[in-house]
Amino acid sequence: TIRQWTLKFGQTYANELKRRRPKTGDKWHLDEVYLKINGKTHYLWRAVDQYGHVLDILVQSRRNKQAAKKFFRKLLKGLQYVPRVIITDKLASYAAAKREILSSVEHRQHKGLNNRAERSHQPTRQRERTMRCFKSPGQAQRFLSAFGPILDHFRPKRHSLTARDYRALMQGRFQVWEEVTSGKVAA
Repeated sequence: TIRQWTLKFGQTYANELKRRRPKTGDKWHLDEVYLKINGKTHYLWRAVDQYGHVLDILVQSRRNKQAAKKFFRKLLKGLQYVPRVIITDKLASYAAAKREILSSVEHRQHKGLNNRAERSHQPTRQRERTMRCFKSPGQAQRFLSAFGPILDHFRPKRHSLTARDYRALMQGRFQVWEEVTSGKVAA
């Protein structure tokens, strides 16, 4: 049911939520994590800003310089601005691709600095277990590209809000969700 809902409505709603969100941060945390899909290893590349909002994801079978360049191009095309700094783990593919595509951007490589991107993989792992794995790379890409913005919309950073602020924020977010879903269903 979740997969069918995602195929039918998910990407439309996710695109509308992305369009309505405020401008994202200028510090990007990039990371990749492996996914087993039908016994083969694929990599989920993810970019998160300094506030924890998922900027974009890409599922690929490679983890080399060409894969990193493809991810950077997809990121830049979707956001249409260049970050001030990118933070990655010590994978050499990031540095090689950054030299060609984002040469003016500061690059920090450190395992401890990239925890924000590492934590953003946790909901994906939970969803993967619930759905009993992904069936294909295309299905994983479709689902996760819709799942990220919708998850960000309904999971604000609760630890930094008072109860009153949290209730007001969630009321506003449900109102936006109502506008997004009613506008698309009626169209």
